[in-house]
Amino acid sequence: MTTTAGTLPTGFGRLWTAQTISSLGDGVSHAALPLIALTLTRDPMALAVVTAAGTLPWLLFGVLGGALVDRWDRRRTMWVADAARAVLLGIPAAAAVLDVLSIGLLAAVAFLLGLGGLFFDTAATAYLPDLLRRDPVLLERANSRLRGAQTAMSGFAGPPAGSALLALGRAVPLLADAASFLASALLVRSLPAMPRPVPEARESLLGQARAGASYVFRDRVLLGLALRPAVGNIAFLAVETVLALFAHDRLGIDTYGFGLLLTAEATGGLLGAAIASRLGRRLGTGTALTCTAAVEGLAILGLAAAPNPYAAGPALAVCGAGMGATMVLAPSLRQAIVPAHLMGRVTSTSRMLAMCAAPLGAFLGGWLATTYDVRTPLCTAAGLLLTMTAVTASMTSNRRVEAALRAATPTAGTPDHPAPNEPTQEHAPDPS
Repeated sequence: MTTTAGTLPTGFGRLWTAQTISSLGDGVSHAALPLIALTLTRDPMALAVVTAAGTLPWLLFGVLGGALVDRWDRRRTMWVADAARAVLLGIPAAAAVLDVLSIGLLAAVAFLLGLGGLFFDTAATAYLPDLLRRDPVLLERANSRLRGAQTAMSGFAGPPAGSALLALGRAVPLLADAASFLASALLVRSLPAMPRPVPEARESLLGQARAGASYVFRDRVLLGLALRPAVGNIAFLAVETVLALFAHDRLGIDTYGFGLLLTAEATGGLLGAAIASRLGRRLGTGTALTCTAAVEGLAILGLAAAPNPYAAGPALAVCGAGMGATMVLAPSLRQAIVPAHLMGRVTSTSRMLAMCAAPLGAFLGGWLATTYDVRTPLCTAAGLLLTMTAVTASMTSNRRVEAALRAATPTAGTPDHPAPNEPTQEHAPDPS
């Protein structure tokens, strides 16, 4: 691995390529799996089971998975997870060829794919700061590229490719996704090895998981970073649940137009990811995070008030830009300030909070639309986002962020790896 000041190391290019290929496969399966399920049943509840199965691993094993990642070699965890997912997808592909595919099998595969994603994503998030030596500038630049590639592949290229491949046979998109995982596994296996974190005192897996979760809730900056996606998922799922109905009933948009509306959001996401580092430098990371959260809330409010598709499209694009920038700045900051031996658990705790919040948002959106009207979930979501912005603004202020970054910078005589239950004095949660 070679690097110079301010330059991404050569190993990052392989990680970026691996995640880009994998994101393309994710986009293919994201479009193909529901369509494959639709060839087997028209029962909405059965279709929902397949969709929900992919999120269950985060709800059931999120924090424990993070504790395991903190025990294991991160590079090996990534390539083994991708190799396992490649092999796994061969099972429904074979079942499709033999015409024995079932909803139960698809749900089981979706669950195991989600479990593999839990380990891969957590390990990748923990591996990146080691690769980039916890340089905040490099982390923002790297996450911007990773986020942009993920949006482009899974949001633009993957879904239409999945639909097109499905026309060739139900097994074809599954095999294409398997090939993407295999290519990703080979690339990740060629990445430079990173030193494993210093082993902790012998402690049970459950105790280590609890220590990681406690670390998030005791640190105001990390708690603020965790609350944003948790509350954000409640708001965004409330909107997503009724968005198609809102677009049809209030905006007069047909199926093709709805696809364009979603494309506008993805386009905004690409722009937000591209300008995130610039916003962080200009405003400071804390202020930039507050501004992007406020932009998301105001954009959803604008969408609720939109009288036609020409106003709704830009509103969704602005919301997507805020989300794209947030999803670069927040993980970069977390990766820069969390000790290496806790990175897996802190990441998985934050992700689990966000995943647990998503079903609440879907239920809230459906209930509000049924009880009141289809615009009410959008107004409620905007209120939630703006309230969350006000609550977390002081938790992730520039002053707190800069203090956390200073505390995370190694200094003479400072332990590199604080105990999980006892943050070092330099990085102890601010009592105020």
